[in-house]
Amino acid sequence: MEMMDTGKGGGKQKKMTVRVDFTPMVDMLMLLITFFMLCTSLSKPSTMELTMPSNDKTQNENQKNEAKESHSITIYIADGDKIFYGNGKPEYDNANWLKPADWSNTSKGIRYVLQHKQVGDPSTGEAISIPYKDMDIAVKDLNRKKAENPKAYPDSIYQAEIASIKGGMIDGKKVSTMTVIIKPTDHASYRHLVDILDEMQISYIGTYVIDKLTDQDKALLAKKGIKA
Repeated sequence: MEMMDTGKGGGKQKKMTVRVDFTPMVDMLMLLITFFMLCTSLSKPSTMELTMPSNDKTQNENQKNEAKESHSITIYIADGDKIFYGNGKPEYDNANWLKPADWSNTSKGIRYVLQHKQVGDPSTGEAISIPYKDMDIAVKDLNRKKAENPKAYPDSIYQAEIASIKGGMIDGKKVSTMTVIIKPTDHASYRHLVDILDEMQISYIGTYVIDKLTDQDKALLAKKGIKA
């Protein structure tokens, strides 16, 4: 930047250069960048928990499969607001295995189905239980502890405890969990796919997967008059 000075006597003009020092501004920008880096939460990676096959040598293959089937539920999302489910191993030859549900909060809703699903098989020595009830009690107890002592449960520790509960570990003991297989049809809406994923969180489902329809699934849905 330049400034003109004519002087008092109107003589020869004298040019004066004015220099602007940007060093303080650079320092201020660095402070702002450091502030936002420290105060901004970085995005956390999302992971999906997987249930691996049992390593128990005392169980034969049939017993392992039976235990897995008794803990599973398959959900089919169809066109419109249609949704169906089936407990345990799919019975493709039995159209009655496929049961209708809806998106309401009534006893016909899919949330009610998930939260009242019984798992276990007394024939294999596993007691019958309802995973949601065990986890709901554990989550409420965790929330109570966090309310009493917030500093002891920052977000990282709280989320780790929730993940542990969903995985079936409560107070150091392993409890029964549930596996949900979600199979949307080609006519299912994106909104209902998001809805069912929300239901997984609401019902504390730690293990779930979105899978493609097989030819057997399509044939089963056709028996109910559903286009896959």
